[in-house]
Amino acid sequence: MKKSLKPLLCVLVLVMSVSMIMVFSSGGCRPAVSPEEETVIEEPVVEETEEEKEIVENVADETIVTEEEAKDEEEEEAVVEENEAPTIELEIYEGPTPVDGICYYRVKAVVTGKPSPTIEFSKDDSHGAWGSKKAQVNLNDPDETYTLTATATNSEGSDTDSIELSWGCSVPETKTTAKGKIAFISNRDGNSEIYIMDVDGSEQTRLTNNPAADLDPSFSPDGSKIAFESNRDGNWDDIYIMNVDGSGQVRLTNNPAFDFAPCFSPDGSKIAFTSERDGNEEIYIMNVDGSGQVRLTNNPAADLDPSFSPDGSKIAFASNRDGTWNSEIYIMNVDGSGQVRLTNNPTSDFAPCFSPDGSKIAFESYRDVSFEIYIMDIDGSERVRLTNNPADDCRPSISPDGSKIAFDSDRDGNPEIYIMNVDGSGQTRLTNNPAYDWQPSFSP
Repeated sequence: MKKSLKPLLCVLVLVMSVSMIMVFSSGGCRPAVSPEEETVIEEPVVEETEEEKEIVENVADETIVTEEEAKDEEEEEAVVEENEAPTIELEIYEGPTPVDGICYYRVKAVVTGKPSPTIEFSKDDSHGAWGSKKAQVNLNDPDETYTLTATATNSEGSDTDSIELSWGCSVPETKTTAKGKIAFISNRDGNSEIYIMDVDGSEQTRLTNNPAADLDPSFSPDGSKIAFESNRDGNWDDIYIMNVDGSGQVRLTNNPAFDFAPCFSPDGSKIAFTSERDGNEEIYIMNVDGSGQVRLTNNPAADLDPSFSPDGSKIAFASNRDGTWNSEIYIMNVDGSGQVRLTNNPTSDFAPCFSPDGSKIAFESYRDVSFEIYIMDIDGSERVRLTNNPADDCRPSISPDGSKIAFDSDRDGNPEIYIMNVDGSGQTRLTNNPAYDWQPSFSP
């Protein structure tokens, strides 16, 4: 029984497999198509003629040539973009600007070109300080002109531009200065006025002219100004300033007290002076225009006769602060601190004056019965007497080169201006008239 069923099962499986194949091959529910019923459509084969083959080959060749030409054109355009002849145009970007007596322009070059051009200026007073594309031109006189030329150069060529520059600044004020002069006081015209003369005593000229007393001249460091004291405006004395030719007289202090003995700082920005505005003589300092008046010393004694050191850091002065009636020479910092006594004797020392190198201080002293001129080291040591006669020799002023000292003396019957070597030799009278000439001051 089992054997008869096995062949029957195999036939059944085979029939089902064929049915499934027919279903899948018919695309689902469509009935299957036998191989004999399928129609095969064949494409007709068309063979190219020799002429057609030649045309296709020519078109391909032309396409290749066209691509090569396009590539060459692109390369040529790239070369043109990389290399370009230079152009240059000059423009003023700063100026005219006045400074220290000159009038300057700063000019820049606007350039194009590839490769980047080099630029050459016909003049550059900045020596390249502003870069390779900029130049500075300094004009030293209102009548001076200059034509600045610049050339830009690269591998493709060069280009040049120029610009004319003329003085465009305001004309600087002419400043009169005094070199090799001595200012002094004289009452030869009826009252005390300020005069100026050459160092040999010649060319004596009056600078002030009014009924009041003008005293204590002091030169500015550049020799263009003179500070002095005057009672012309009703006070005891005030500090004034004027040009070295006597013009432009301006009052700097204004109070009922006594302001006197002005002295310029080495940089010309300050003036030290003595004032009694606080009840006794004290040292003050102010700006050169009279502003910022500040007291430097403060004690019941008299502090007077200020003198700046050449470096501007110290002020020498006279004071009787140490309990006796006699005055001594002191030194302090420019802010009033560090006050130190330099001389110490029973008689009076006044009118300190620094040497130009700051190593010495000349002064007047009554230690020898009459006033005489002395000199000492800046620390008060090595005091040496320079004059020696029964008359009074006062108010020393050392020349800018440190070789001479001017002073006043009444050794010939009335006060006159004298000059001597810094060692005291060669004492010579510079003024000679019946009036009083005193308070000499060397110009820078």
